[in-house]
Amino acid sequence: MGPMGHSALGTKLAGYYGREVDSKVLESRSVEARAAIFAALSDPLRLRVLDALAAETRCVCELQETVAVAPNLLSYHLKVLRDAGLVEGSRRGRWVDYRLTGTARDIICEALPAGLLP
Repeated sequence: MGPMGHSALGTKLAGYYGREVDSKVLESRSVEARAAIFAALSDPLRLRVLDALAAETRCVCELQETVAVAPNLLSYHLKVLRDAGLVEGSRRGRWVDYRLTGTARDIICEALPAGLLP
């Protein structure tokens, strides 16, 4: 579902299409949005980045040392995580500091099927 709930997503889609959105279309969209979160979590390198950021905010140079991949590949994976709403960055000179978003946990929990939630 991502950072927006069903009603927010429905409002966004209704505004985009200029009309009310059929509930089946909305359900399909929210399933797709939930699947996108799982796709963002499905790569081992991205999970290592999330593990590193769970402990503390890290400079991209520190992440580079932690995950040991080419800078362009790390940049791609960070973009996937940013697009999923799981991480955010702030520029500090020529470096960028990354951290988990305040809603990362909620985004992941909202992606789970309702029957799996505690």
